[in-house]
Amino acid sequence: METKNKIRVLVAKPGLDGHDKGAKIVALALRDAGMEVIYSGLHQTLDQIISTAVQESVDVIGLSIMSGAHLPICKKLTAMMKEHGLTDVSLVVGGVIPQQDIQTLEQMGVAAVFPGGTAFDTIVTEINQLFA
Repeated sequence: METKNKIRVLVAKPGLDGHDKGAKIVALALRDAGMEVIYSGLHQTLDQIISTAVQESVDVIGLSIMSGAHLPICKKLTAMMKEHGLTDVSLVVGGVIPQQDIQTLEQMGVAAVFPGGTAFDTIVTEINQLFA
């Protein structure tokens, strides 16, 4: 499914998680759907992610988290996004996310959660729906 508007997405790997194959593949799928994708690389601090989001004027911050630290990372990042005036930027999260944590993430302000195995078409469709 192709995106209608040019949505700018920052794909980031926070913390010490050293596995980025999935993030790179999702970044390619988003790009192939017509989105502009900035991949920030491994081992990003939350400050670096915020800084890149501001510099690149992104519409979406997409975190790939395999470490199991998704709840504290998202809690801190959503607070930092508010502090930096990024209230119009959507946060989405993918990776190793247990089903029981999805509602908590959504209550924190995460716009969409993509557990491992989510189809690329689903990811593209849900990100597009954020801007419909």
